[in-house]
Amino acid sequence: MKKGLFILYLFFSTLIFSQVHVQGNVVSNTNEPLEGASVYFNNTTIGSITNSEGNFELKAKEGSYTLVVSFLGYKTKQLQVTSINNTQRINIKLEEEDNLLNEVVIKKIVYDDTWKYNLSQFKQAFLGRSKLASECKIINEKDIYFDYNPKTNTFKTFCKQPLQIKHQGLGYKITYDLAEFTLQNNQLFFSGYAKYENLKSFIKNKWRKNRLETFNGSQMHFLRSLLSQNLKKDGFVINQFKRVLNRDRPSEEKIQLARELFMLTSEPIDISKHIPNPITPLDSAIVVLQKAKLPKHRDYLYKRNVDYPEMFSTVNNTNYLDFNDYLMVIYTREIEEDNYLVGTFGKRKKASGVQTSYIVLLDGKSEIDPSGILINPNAVFNEGYWGFEAFANMLPLDYQPTKN
Repeated sequence: MKKGLFILYLFFSTLIFSQVHVQGNVVSNTNEPLEGASVYFNNTTIGSITNSEGNFELKAKEGSYTLVVSFLGYKTKQLQVTSINNTQRINIKLEEEDNLLNEVVIKKIVYDDTWKYNLSQFKQAFLGRSKLASECKIINEKDIYFDYNPKTNTFKTFCKQPLQIKHQGLGYKITYDLAEFTLQNNQLFFSGYAKYENLKSFIKNKWRKNRLETFNGSQMHFLRSLLSQNLKKDGFVINQFKRVLNRDRPSEEKIQLARELFMLTSEPIDISKHIPNPITPLDSAIVVLQKAKLPKHRDYLYKRNVDYPEMFSTVNNTNYLDFNDYLMVIYTREIEEDNYLVGTFGKRKKASGVQTSYIVLLDGKSEIDPSGILINPNAVFNEGYWGFEAFANMLPLDYQPTKN
């Protein structure tokens, strides 16, 4: 989710390449060294803790990164760093956190049935409904506070402390500093900063298998495959379609007027009856509400097996995800999870035997990091299978699939 997230890889190669090598010092606003401050590249397993003098050092492969620095009682700070051949020295001064807001929020928290219900809603939206979501546990649930505005149908979540998540399915301990979480009219936006750590010093076979299955068919997999031009080899089929308003469905204004007429009518109404030729205003209202069940849009497929130049462009050695209308991304080597087929409201979909996702660019072309991650993840809206896969199905951006 959303996010300002940037990609990097583990630093292990002995080959000569451009690299990111960051050394630095973290101090308070009174210039006192902060020992034990957390310093990491966002959404990766690459991080460190400052020593008694406030010093740290990080190394990573070529790429663009967000460096995150956090310490209890101080405001989290983020800095952008990019690949250069020489060591970068960064001195960071943290400001003390204003505890007034936290104190106000804490006083409002009541762990009653409403809070428990809100927690379940938050976990379903944030962690998701996949099999892996059931293996994700938020350790510090009581640090979470919820706010719901019925007038705007807006559900927001705040956290007193970063979320501590134990992911038994993928084998990670994740510290997630939630910056924003808003669910409004079934549209979700969340953003934050994640630090991944392996739960154990060795990777269990279960975790290795789950990580590979999670990577396969993911957006990360798609983008890396797109840049290397291996889509067909990697099991992807890409089609292109247009989405237009469904003219057979009445406008929202007509639907609202029909509902208001129903409210003013005292006699029983059979909404299911067939009315080929409406005569009365009530007949017309019934037909309108019957057609209101039609989809708001219709999709028109106009191109199969889209060529690479029609999906991305390169300007000054920078790659962009760049296409018109919508892309249908079909991953043919894995089937849908049963939880996806059941759906949020229990209505079962027909299995297709493949994983199909739909993407649209929200603000023109979107830059792709050389390692295959969108520089701005908010530039693309996901539907279908990628829309189903939430935080529990996210891998750290330095993940590399194992080779047989």
